[in-house]
Amino acid sequence: MTPNKTADNRNMFLFIALSMVILFGYQFFVLNPQMEKEQAAREKAAAVAKANTPVAGAAPAPVTLAAPVAREKAVGLTQRVQINTPSLKGSLSLTGARFDDLFLTKYKETIDKNSPAVELFRPEGAKHAFFADSGWLGQNINGLPNASTQWTLQSGTVLSVGKNVVLGYDNGAGLRFERTYAVDENYMITITEKVINTSGVAVTVAPYASVTRQGVPDQLGTNMILHEGGVGVFDNKLKEFKYKDWQKKKTFEAESTGGWLGITDKYWMASVIPAQNEKVKAAFRASEVEGVQVLQAGYVANAITIASGTQITEVHHLFAGAKVATILTAYQENMGLPSFDKAIDWGNFWFLTRPMFWTLDKLFQFMGNFGLAILGLTVVVKLIFYPLAHKSYESMTKMKMLQPKVEELKKKYEGDAQKMQIEMMNMYQKEKVNPMTGCLPMLLQIPVFYALYKVLFVTIEMRHAPFFGYINDLSARDPSTIFNLFGLIPYDPATVPLIGSILGGPLHIGIVAILYGFTMWLTQGMNPPAPDPIQRKIFAFMPLMFTFIMAPFAVGLLIYWTWSNVLTIAQQYSIMHRLKVENPIDTFIGKFRKPTAETTQTATVTATAGDDDGKVIKGEVISGGGTKRSRKAKKDT
Repeated sequence: MTPNKTADNRNMFLFIALSMVILFGYQFFVLNPQMEKEQAAREKAAAVAKANTPVAGAAPAPVTLAAPVAREKAVGLTQRVQINTPSLKGSLSLTGARFDDLFLTKYKETIDKNSPAVELFRPEGAKHAFFADSGWLGQNINGLPNASTQWTLQSGTVLSVGKNVVLGYDNGAGLRFERTYAVDENYMITITEKVINTSGVAVTVAPYASVTRQGVPDQLGTNMILHEGGVGVFDNKLKEFKYKDWQKKKTFEAESTGGWLGITDKYWMASVIPAQNEKVKAAFRASEVEGVQVLQAGYVANAITIASGTQITEVHHLFAGAKVATILTAYQENMGLPSFDKAIDWGNFWFLTRPMFWTLDKLFQFMGNFGLAILGLTVVVKLIFYPLAHKSYESMTKMKMLQPKVEELKKKYEGDAQKMQIEMMNMYQKEKVNPMTGCLPMLLQIPVFYALYKVLFVTIEMRHAPFFGYINDLSARDPSTIFNLFGLIPYDPATVPLIGSILGGPLHIGIVAILYGFTMWLTQGMNPPAPDPIQRKIFAFMPLMFTFIMAPFAVGLLIYWTWSNVLTIAQQYSIMHRLKVENPIDTFIGKFRKPTAETTQTATVTATAGDDDGKVIKGEVISGGGTKRSRKAKKDT
C-alpha cells in the first residue's frame, strides 16, 4: 500500500469518526432536548384536549393553565350581568354565558357580624375556580357557542326574582342562540335555551350542562364521616364519589331518564338538572392539568335535529346554593326531582337521622332556640327509652344492694374463680337480677348518639345556631377553655409560642366538656362497681379520658349528652333513694348534716352477736356510725 493511499485511509477513518461524534453530539445536545420539548408540548396539549373533550356525555371544561390571579381581577376580565336576589348575589359572565361569580347572602363565613358572605362560585383564572356551564354540542358544525363566545345582553339589566335576563349569540352561519335566565327567591335557576336555524340545511345538536371545579381546597374532603365530592341520582339511584375516590376513579358514566348531578360540599351544592322526561348521558370526570385537579360533573341529552327555518327550545335548571332540608324537599316535590333531599348526607342511620332532624326542627319552631330544642329532644329520647331504662336501673340498683354479698363470695371462694362465678350467678338468679340489663340501654343509645351527631354535623340549620351566653355556634366546639379561666383572662391560649397548637387543640377543654365529664363520673357512681380491680381502675379513669375525647365535638352534642346524663342520674337517684341504697348524692349531702335523731337516717337490720351468756341480741345499725348495740336492745332467751 502506497503512503498516499495509507494517508487517505487514515483521513477517511478520521472523517467517519468525527462525523459520528458530530452526529451523536447533535443528537444528544440538540435533537433530544428539542424532541423532549415537543413531547412535553404534545402531552400538555393532550391533557388540555382531554379536559375539553366530552366523555360519555360530559360537557367541555376549559382549563386555565396560566398562573392564577386574584378573584377580583378574574371577575373584572369579562363583561357581566349582575345577580341580586334575597339568597344570591354575584354576576353572570357574558363571555361563555357562565355562572362563575356567586355568593350566598344568607350565610356568612364566620359568626363575626362583619364576616363576608359564603362564596359558592368563582371565575376561571382564579385559584380553585368553580363554575357552571351549559350549551350545545354537535359534529361538523362551526360556530357553536363555547367558553370564549361573547354573548350579547338582549333584555334585562339585573337577574333577580321576577326579572329575567336574555342573552343572544349569532354564529354568522345561520344559527342564532338565545338563552333566558330566571331565578326564584332561593337557589334554583331556570335556563331556557332556544336555537333558531336559518342556515338552509338541517343541523343536529345536543344540549349539555356541567359544573366544574378546578382544584379542590385543602379543607374539603378530609372528614371521614361526611360526604363531599360528586353526587347525583340516576334512575332513582343515588351515586356518590368522595373527592379522593373521584380523583382515583377518573371517570364514572351513567345513562338515565331525568335525575340530577353535581358537586357538593358540607353545606353547599351546585348541580345541573335536565328535564325529568329527557334521556341523558351523565359523567363524573377527573383529570390533572399541570398539577391542577379538574373535576367535572355533567350530562349531554339526546341529539335534536333542527330543520332549516325552524327552532327548538330546551329547558333545564341549575341549583346553586345551601342544602336546606325544607328547600330541597320542596324542590323534590314541586319539580319531581328524585331523592333531591339526599344531597344532605344523612348517613347509614338515615332512618334515625331524618326523624331526629324533623323532631329537632319542630321543637326549634316551637321554642325558637336550637339549644333548647336539643334539650327537648333529649327528653323525648329519654321518654321513649324510659320503660327499658327503668327496668335496667332497678336491676343495677339491686346489684348494688347485693354488693356486700358479692364481696363475701369473693373472700369465701378466693382462688376458685369458677366456683365464685357459679355462686354469683345462683345468687343473681335467686334475687331475680340480670347483670346484662344495664348494658342494653347504653347499646341502644349508641345509634341515637351517632344520629344526633350526624344531624348536628351535616345540617345547615345547626350551622352558627346560637344557644345562650357565650355559646354562639352549636355546630362548633365549645369556645371556652380552662387555660384562660373560661374567658376571664383576655388571651387566646392557641397563640402561646411552641405549645399554642396543643393548648388550642387536644388540651382545649371547655365548660360544657367539664360538665359532661362530671356527669359521667356521677353516673358511674350510681352503678355497681366492676368486680375486677383492674376494671375498676379503668372505669374510674374513663370520665377523664372521655372529657378529652368529647371536647372537640360540637358543643350542641355535648349539651345533649350532658343533659342526658343529668336525666339518667335523676332517674337512678329516684330508684336508689326509694330502695334506700347508698348513692353518691345522699352520701355527699350526708356530709353536711349533723348526726342528730332528726337528721340521721337509720335502717333497721338484724345483727347477730353473742354476749357473755351466749344470748342473741337484736340491735340497730345507724348509717354512718358503724354497728353498735342499741341502748334499747332486748335480750331474747
